[in-house]
Amino acid sequence: MNATHRDIKPHSEIATLSRTYTRDELDTTFTLDTVAAVVGMSPGFVRKVLGHGAKRVSLEETLHLLEQDAFHETFIPRSRVPRYLLSLPPALESCDRLDLGAEHTLYHGNAKDLLPRMPARSIRCIVTSSPYWATRIYDTHFPVDWSDGESCPYGHEQTPEGFIRHTVELLFLAKPVLTLDGSVWWNLMDTYNTRTQIRSNASETLKAMQGKDSRSWADYACRRYSAGHAYLSDGEQCLIPTRIAERASRIGYWVKSVISWKKEGSLPETVSTRVTREVEHILHLSLQRSPYFNKDAFRTLPPPLGGRNARYEFDKVTDVWCLPTANGRDGHGAQFPLALPGRCLALTSEPSDVVLDPFVGSGTTIVAANALGRRSVGFDVDKDYLETARKRLAKDTQISLPGLTIPQP
Repeated sequence: MNATHRDIKPHSEIATLSRTYTRDELDTTFTLDTVAAVVGMSPGFVRKVLGHGAKRVSLEETLHLLEQDAFHETFIPRSRVPRYLLSLPPALESCDRLDLGAEHTLYHGNAKDLLPRMPARSIRCIVTSSPYWATRIYDTHFPVDWSDGESCPYGHEQTPEGFIRHTVELLFLAKPVLTLDGSVWWNLMDTYNTRTQIRSNASETLKAMQGKDSRSWADYACRRYSAGHAYLSDGEQCLIPTRIAERASRIGYWVKSVISWKKEGSLPETVSTRVTREVEHILHLSLQRSPYFNKDAFRTLPPPLGGRNARYEFDKVTDVWCLPTANGRDGHGAQFPLALPGRCLALTSEPSDVVLDPFVGSGTTIVAANALGRRSVGFDVDKDYLETARKRLAKDTQISLPGLTIPQP
């Protein structure tokens, strides 16, 4: 893939909702839950708008929903909703399910393809730090076909809205996988809509901010532009975490908390017109109002596994977490510290539960899962990262583990 195809130029698409469909298409019906998710309304509100309590909704009724003030995009742009629904199979197609029999299992592939192959209600807790929008370029860089019509690697969308849609689509695919009392913990960092180089790791970024990188703009393989967005100006914050949280609510999750992860040490940003960032965000989502939650774990865990940070935190676990950053020694340029997945897993899962990291990277989540007596499943598109994860876990457990489990297409 050449450099021009890696560049990100946020030109917002101009598109209009079509109302020209055949009578057969207008009469086609879809499940209430599917329609509610793509129009961003609760099933109860959909029933209120339509004036009936049927469990299926026609395309004609869906067009009426798309005209409501309450409509808000989730993971399909408004103009594409009808064609997306019409393209769905009449019933879920059978597929080979992933084997979760092993204590810890690693699968090579992308989360969008693998999540639908997970056994239903098999995962008690999902913990992940997914790629951030337009921030990193990875060696394994290949396009994914998304339901909104875009084909791109996750994290290299041409607009922040594309990244938000794709994240919410993954959350939508994760809903059938999660136990009803389970939790999702999704680590995100916001991005500024700025003209900048996209680098391969945090160390490269640090050197550039310290003036130790002599390369010019044109020398980089991947660059992010800022002009062309529908409304964001150059230098403006995109508000990605909160926008994902709102859309997660619209597809049926409870947004339990938007946690601020205060890092020990601020980013080395050379900015003079705004404050320097020191936080990332962790979304805690669930499928019901009262998921399993063990607050005592915060008090009893050792700090390296996510217990209370005595320097900053008191007896009560709050929505501000003070955790160290990872040192990146395992070759992954954007990994999170062991304490982060350790805390999430301890709070919302129990021993022998199966937990999932759909962007497992160098394996921090599965190392934490092993230390806490949980079983785990990890996905990644990069075989080298998966091999690093396998070696980390083998070293941690002092046992010989099998090679990677690679599912067949």
